[in-house]
Amino acid sequence: MNPLLTRRHLLRALGSTAVGLASAPGYLGRALASSQQASTRGTLVTVFLRGGADGLSLVPPVEDAAYQRARPTLALKAHGPDAALKLSGPFGLHPRLEALMPLWRDGQLAVLHGVGLPEPVRSHFDAQDFVESGTPGRKSTPDGWLNRALAEEEGVALRAVALQPTLPRALFGDAGAVAMGRLEEFRLRGGRRGEEATRGFNALYASAVDEALRTTGQDAFEAMSLLDEARLAKRSSCAAVEYPKGQLGQRLRDIARLIHGEVGLEVAATELGGWDTHAAQGAATGAFANRCQELGGALAAFAQDLGARLEQVTVVVLTEFGRTVRENGSRGTDHGVGSAMFVLGGGVKGGKVYGRFEPLETDRLQDGRDVPAWTDVRAPLAEVLRARRPGVALERVFPGFTSRPGLGLFG
Repeated sequence: MNPLLTRRHLLRALGSTAVGLASAPGYLGRALASSQQASTRGTLVTVFLRGGADGLSLVPPVEDAAYQRARPTLALKAHGPDAALKLSGPFGLHPRLEALMPLWRDGQLAVLHGVGLPEPVRSHFDAQDFVESGTPGRKSTPDGWLNRALAEEEGVALRAVALQPTLPRALFGDAGAVAMGRLEEFRLRGGRRGEEATRGFNALYASAVDEALRTTGQDAFEAMSLLDEARLAKRSSCAAVEYPKGQLGQRLRDIARLIHGEVGLEVAATELGGWDTHAAQGAATGAFANRCQELGGALAAFAQDLGARLEQVTVVVLTEFGRTVRENGSRGTDHGVGSAMFVLGGGVKGGKVYGRFEPLETDRLQDGRDVPAWTDVRAPLAEVLRARRPGVALERVFPGFTSRPGLGLFG
């Protein structure tokens, strides 16, 4: 048999009946059989802001006098031109995140502040590794928290997808996961851990999918599902929704296509870089503001694209650490500890800023310089998993961590 089966050959070999499905080899047969069931579980989407996003600019405590003193050129204001958008308590939202305000007002967007690793880690590499492994302080962990949340049961081929060139650390592990830059260019890959990314895909499945995906994303998903050959073509992203230019908009658009296509997607991960603002960070305008506009516009378009389906989707936006409270001599900020997190979508009790947060007086700061991690990053992630994946063994996903009482992010 030619190892490079075309999509049509694969479909003919399997047939479109239960008999053909039952004869499918190993993982492929199980994947096709369970695609509809998996699609009903809902989807968790993570957006990682790489570089250490400044939570004090994403969600500025504009009414805190210590914040205003510490940032003579970077602090956002509560009133006047380019003021922060009013949230609750002392907090505002960066004005270039204005596209998210309808979600806030509708109770679909929750904000957390003072979130981070339990012990200060100011190295990008180490902090990202600890956040994504879900085991702070332990560098030997071979897999990531998202993968462990999936590993207890088998699912469909597109159960876990990263819309970025390489598989993120959070998806390393035994559960099958794939990475793609965009749907039309999808190839099975795993970055530094390619073997782990493709584990469970047998030779027939891998070669057939690789052949199909050489042309279009639509052909790929036809090959992976016998339930509806034209699924993605019929249920692509909403044509009326305009995503912003840039990588994140394209990646979230592709994730929306997968959700609309009902291919059994349970976890999708993507990222947006450019948050390491040591110099010329800017306040309402500038480099940081431009990143905010891309982030807010992409998330708002994604929510609009999903429409009623957003009730079955939870989006988590997180970063590895925050920035120093005081601006530096280059009108930027340096590596810090606590930052902000966004959670939006189905079941979220939004319209509220969660977590402990205290005035930014020096004696209350981590090492006299940083927002402390008053909330362990694993706490909101655990609540998201409880809501999106009921019954998940949290002690396996986050070994050694207990979170009681919860934050109350979900109704």
